[in-house]
Amino acid sequence: MTDLASSPAGPDAREKRNVAVLVLAQAFLGAQMSMIFTVGGLAGQSLAPNPCFSTLPLSMIVLGSVLSAQPMSEFMAAKGRRAGFILSTVAGGIGAAIAAYALYIGSFALFMAGSALTGVYMSAQGFYRFAATDGASPEFQPKAISYVMAGGLAAAIIGPFLAQYTEQAMVVPFMATYLAIIVINLLGPVLFAFLDIPAPGRRAKGVAHPGRSRRELLKDPVIAVAMICGMVSYALMNLVMTSTPLAVVGCGFGEQKAFIVSAHIWAMYIPSFFTGHLIARFGKEMIVGIGLVILAASGAVAMSGVEIEKFFLALMLLGLGWNFGFIGSTAMLASAHTADERGHVQGMNDFVVFGGVFLASLSSGSLMNCASAGDPQAGWQAVNLAMLPFLTLAGAALIWLVLRPKETR
Repeated sequence: MTDLASSPAGPDAREKRNVAVLVLAQAFLGAQMSMIFTVGGLAGQSLAPNPCFSTLPLSMIVLGSVLSAQPMSEFMAAKGRRAGFILSTVAGGIGAAIAAYALYIGSFALFMAGSALTGVYMSAQGFYRFAATDGASPEFQPKAISYVMAGGLAAAIIGPFLAQYTEQAMVVPFMATYLAIIVINLLGPVLFAFLDIPAPGRRAKGVAHPGRSRRELLKDPVIAVAMICGMVSYALMNLVMTSTPLAVVGCGFGEQKAFIVSAHIWAMYIPSFFTGHLIARFGKEMIVGIGLVILAASGAVAMSGVEIEKFFLALMLLGLGWNFGFIGSTAMLASAHTADERGHVQGMNDFVVFGGVFLASLSSGSLMNCASAGDPQAGWQAVNLAMLPFLTLAGAALIWLVLRPKETR
C-alpha cells in the first residue's frame, strides 16, 4: 500500500490519513456486519413463527439502511462525516442491545426492530468508501476506495471468529454475539475522533446551488449505469450470502458454516489491495464487466451441486465478483459528480443499492425455505437461478454505456 506511505507533505496527505482511519473503522466496526450475517438467519429461524420468515430480520437491517441512506447522506453533508459516523455507531449499539434483549425474552417482533436500527450503522458504513474520496485527487480516488474496502479483510477474520466463539457462549443462543457487537460499537467515537474531513462550508447568501437536480443527475448515463451495476452486484451477493448458512446447515455441513462465510468475506476484500490499480490500468467499465461475469460463474458453480468444495468455490467467486462490480461501480459514480452534488448523488445511490439489497434479502428466505417446499438443495438452486435476470440487466446497461460515443458520457 505504497500510496498510504507517501510523504505527509505530498498531495492527498490529509486524505491518506483519513483513509487510514476509515480502514480501521472498516476492519473493527465492520466486523459486526459479518457477525450478524453469520448468525442472524439462524437466530431469526429460532424465533420466527414460520420458517419462511427466518431471514426477515436480515431484511430489516437492509430496510433500515435503505430508509436512512438519504437522511444520513444529507446529515453528513451538513454536519460532516465524523458526526454522521459517530451517530451510526450509537444506533448500531442500541440496535444490538434491543436484539440481545429480544433473544432473551423470545420476541421475534422486537428482534426485527433491533435489526432495523442496526441498518442505520450499515448505511453509514456504506459511506466509508465515499468519505475516502472527499478532497482526493482523481488519480487517488479509486485507490482510496479500494484501500478502505480492503479493511474488510480484517473484518472477515474478526467477525466470523467472534460469531463462532460467542453464538453458544450463553444459555440463550446468539445473545452473547449481540452483546459483543455493543462493545464493538463503543470503539466508534474513539476512531472517528481522528477523522479530518471538514464539513462543507455555507454558501454565500443569494448564491445559486451550482449542482444538478436529482432528476438531472439520474439522466446522466454514467451515474445511472453505476447505480444499476452497483445495486445488482450488492443485491445478488446479499441474496446468496443470506441463504448460505441455511443451505450449508440444511445440506449437513453445519460445522463448516463459519469457515465458508469467512472464505466468502476474504474473497470480498482481499482483491481490494489491487482492485484500484486494475481500475487505473484497465478502466472502471472493464472491471465492472469482469465482476458481473464472475458473479455469473458463482451461480453456475452453486447450481452444479451441493458438495462442500462447491459451496466454498461458489462463495469465493461471489465475493470476488462483488468486489470488482461494487468497487468499479463506486469509482464510476465518484467520477461523475461534483463536490456540490455529493449529498444528492451518494444518498440516491445508496437508496437504490440497498433498496435492491432489501428486496434480495427479503426474497432469499422465501426462495430458500418456501418456494422449494423446505428442501435445502432445491432452495439453493432457486436462489442462484434468481441471479440470471439481474445479471442480464446490469450487463446490458454496461454494454449500452460502453457503446455510447465518449462525448455523450
